[in-house]
Amino acid sequence: MRVFTSLDDVAAATGEELGTTEWVTIDQDRVDKFADATGDHQWIHVDVERAATGPFGGTIAHGYLTLSLVPWLGSQVFSLETPGAKLNYGVNKVRFPHPVRVGSRVRNTVSVGDVTDLPSGKQLTLRHVVEIEGEDKPACVAETVVLLLP
Repeated sequence: MRVFTSLDDVAAATGEELGTTEWVTIDQDRVDKFADATGDHQWIHVDVERAATGPFGGTIAHGYLTLSLVPWLGSQVFSLETPGAKLNYGVNKVRFPHPVRVGSRVRNTVSVGDVTDLPSGKQLTLRHVVEIEGEDKPACVAETVVLLLP
């Protein structure tokens, strides 16, 4: 676990790979709860019988479910214990190269991208690659942005 205690520590980590999380299984219950929370009940995600004859041989996780795991997975690799507020500023780029079949395991590798000085603090860009066990292509590649205020 990498712990950052100052804005200078964060800036010094530019370009550094912070680590990789443990594997987590994506089960149908998690997918169903995400569908309920978002109102996205497309059959490819929640209808186990129908999806069994679909293009992936079973249900798959929502892409945005995979993306929503990024902060939690990232917290297994690093912690921002810098003074001041830490604000989720957004996402610069997100891609979902491969679907996550229900029952698959995923993990996240986190790297520090740019750290930019702002009048109000620093802007931290993080690169997340969520891989699927046994697959060549990742489930999700995302560049997230955090504002770090002093």
